[in-house]
Amino acid sequence: MSTALNMNVVHESEAQRQHARVRIPTRLRYLGPNREPQEVRLDDLSAGGFSFHAKQPLGDGQVYKGRLMFMIDSLGLGMDVEFQVRSTDADGRSGCQFQNLDQQEIATLRTLITSHMAGELVTVGDVLGTLQRDNFTKSRGRKNNLGGMSAFARLRAVTFSLGVFVVGLGAFGFVFKSLYDVYFVSHATSGVVTLPGVNVTMPRDGTVQSLIALNADAPKGAPMATFSTSMLDVLRDHLTDLQLTPEKITEMFGKQMTGTLTSPCDCVVGQQLVPDGQFANKGQIIFTMIPKTATANIDARFPYRQFADVRPGTHVSFQVAGDTQLRQGQIVTSTILNPLDMATDIRVQIKPDEPLPVALAGQPVDVASDHGPSLNGLVGKAMAAGL
Repeated sequence: MSTALNMNVVHESEAQRQHARVRIPTRLRYLGPNREPQEVRLDDLSAGGFSFHAKQPLGDGQVYKGRLMFMIDSLGLGMDVEFQVRSTDADGRSGCQFQNLDQQEIATLRTLITSHMAGELVTVGDVLGTLQRDNFTKSRGRKNNLGGMSAFARLRAVTFSLGVFVVGLGAFGFVFKSLYDVYFVSHATSGVVTLPGVNVTMPRDGTVQSLIALNADAPKGAPMATFSTSMLDVLRDHLTDLQLTPEKITEMFGKQMTGTLTSPCDCVVGQQLVPDGQFANKGQIIFTMIPKTATANIDARFPYRQFADVRPGTHVSFQVAGDTQLRQGQIVTSTILNPLDMATDIRVQIKPDEPLPVALAGQPVDVASDHGPSLNGLVGKAMAAGL
């Protein structure tokens, strides 16, 4: 004979589905159907409900409020409760179920019922001790909680978890990069794109009027500007003292001679240092020309304490202001900025791996020297070790 196993049995400590009913001397005060105060004696009591013989018929499913009265150590213990009538017998017996009991009330009922079933005497101290301690524990976690979740709830949970993971990964990357920059990266205090230039100077004292715009092409020999100078300044070195009479000086001073400044090479106009119409002295630089065949370099300054990281031959990375591309280069020279004053800055010249556009001349540059562990070097060492 085989016995079928009941798979629906639930332990009472996990879910309160079965309650022992005991006969404890207890009275119930409540308001009847006509709002009249009623007081009855309970037939039996459990942690889930009670039964009694009502003086007036009660409706099934109706919820009433009342007060349970216990006698403990010659002291009355009252407990306000809500109860619902679940069944009514022909002889007037009503079976009721507690509603909205809190944890302390449940613990007190269980203490009274357990002590009564064990034949122990309940004291006020036992009740107070029950109310002071935590008589409940958290329910056990159930497996396969996702089995009852909808597809949208699962997607939301996965998305939230992925978002937390991405935020944590980003924070870790930021901290790692910050620490790496502090210990393994040397940044220049300043940097600029430089080009070897050719200066066009003023041949005589006078005023200048340009004929070409900035950044325009200037082939060799092409006119760049005109200048006006006094005839007296031109002929002063060629006249004798007898010829320099007051009348002659006045006559030559009032006459002007003009000349033309030409491009010394196939260049691009980099700067015009004297504005149009302004007087310039002899030998003063008027234009700075940039040869088309010139190669742009980077001049940068590093603190002296980083001299070991900016030796000639060191590879560095740099980014020009206004250019989104991160470029690479190599340090070709490294010198003290002012050897006589024992300056604390080191000036380095960097040759880019790829030619820079001439238009970037004069732009500020951010230069960094990375002397941290190389990934390629680590991989090579691992392969050499046979890992």
